[in-house]
Amino acid sequence: MMDVTALGELLIDFACIGTDGDGYPTMAAHAGGAPPNFLAALSKFGAKTAMLTKVGEDAFGKLLVQTLKKSGIETRGVVTDGGVFTTLAFVTLDETGDRDFSFYRKPGADMFLTKEHVTDAALDGATIVHAGSCSLSKDPAADATAYAMEKAATAGIPVSFDVNYRNLMWHDDQAACAAAVMEILPYVDLL
Repeated sequence: MMDVTALGELLIDFACIGTDGDGYPTMAAHAGGAPPNFLAALSKFGAKTAMLTKVGEDAFGKLLVQTLKKSGIETRGVVTDGGVFTTLAFVTLDETGDRDFSFYRKPGADMFLTKEHVTDAALDGATIVHAGSCSLSKDPAADATAYAMEKAATAGIPVSFDVNYRNLMWHDDQAACAAAVMEILPYVDLL
């Protein structure tokens, strides 16, 4: 039995750790994505967690699956796909010191999670199902996310949801993000 099963983006964050002599950022790769970060924090406190997502059948996808396992996160719901690359995000700092994200998700594996991946086994025994708004930005992942939330709510499983708006994922269309979030709100218990 899982305390929390989350679905959504699992990606590599390339974080700026400095700049070279020409001003180009020096980057370090880290596991990223709001849903797995949430699960990793819960796992540190002893919760049993599971991730439902899709990664590329590439070096980064394999590394991310290993990282989930090391964090104590169940990976049976992680699908690998040789036809797409694992999603990448480059995180730099703007002039004010705020993070600035550039996503390489054209397409990225996380976008190709489908309803067929949201099986009873993937949600089996979850006490809570969690998702975030990034997975609502593109189909078929948007359909899979809404389907999982509806399936959980119908089964009486509480649903939590994180509105994690990223301009680039939504092509600077806040109204589209708001509309997608409004559609799934009937299934959400904790926002």
